[in-house]
Amino acid sequence: MIATPAIPALPTNLQTVGEFEQWERHYPHEGSYEFVHGRIIPKPAMKQDELFIASFLIRLFVQTESFRQGNELLPEMDSYVDQNRKRIPDLTYIDTEQKEAIRRGERVNTRFAIELLSDSESYDDVLDKLQDYFDGGAQLVWYIAPKRQKIFAYTSPDESKTYKGQDIISAAPVVPELQFVVADMFA
Repeated sequence: MIATPAIPALPTNLQTVGEFEQWERHYPHEGSYEFVHGRIIPKPAMKQDELFIASFLIRLFVQTESFRQGNELLPEMDSYVDQNRKRIPDLTYIDTEQKEAIRRGERVNTRFAIELLSDSESYDDVLDKLQDYFDGGAQLVWYIAPKRQKIFAYTSPDESKTYKGQDIISAAPVVPELQFVVADMFA
C-alpha cells in the first residue's frame, strides 16, 4: 500500500501573496484559496447548480464586441489586489491589455468581478470582498443572489443598485453591451 502524504496544516506566518504562492507550489493540495492579509481562506469550487448562471453570462458575453476584441469572462481566475491580497471571483473580466500584462508575468486585478452569493458567506465576507475588488481597481462588481433571484450591482464599495425580475441590467461602464433581463438568467 502506498502512503498518501498528509496535507500540512495551513500556515499562519505568511505575510504576502508571494510567500503564500510559494507555499502553494511546495505543498500541492486540493481546492483553491484566497489570501488576505496573512489569512488563507478556502475558496469552494463553483457548485453544479451555479453552472447555469455562469453559463448564461458567458454565453451572452461571447456575443459582445468586447469578446470579439479579445477580452475574456473567465471562471475562478486569480485577481490580485496588492501584495497582501488575492481574491478569486466566480467570474472575472480580463481585457486584452491585462492579458498582455499577465503574459509579461505581471499580476492583475479584475475590472469587473461577478460573485455568486453562497449560504456560507456572511455579510462581512461580502463587504470585505467588495472593498478588496475596488481597492484593486475594479469598476463594477455584481453579487448574484440565486435564492432571491436578484443582482446587486456595485459601482463602489458603498454604492449599489438592486436588479430583479424584468429589470434590465448592464455591465456598463466595463462591458456596456452585456445586458439582459434579470429574470432570463434565472429561467
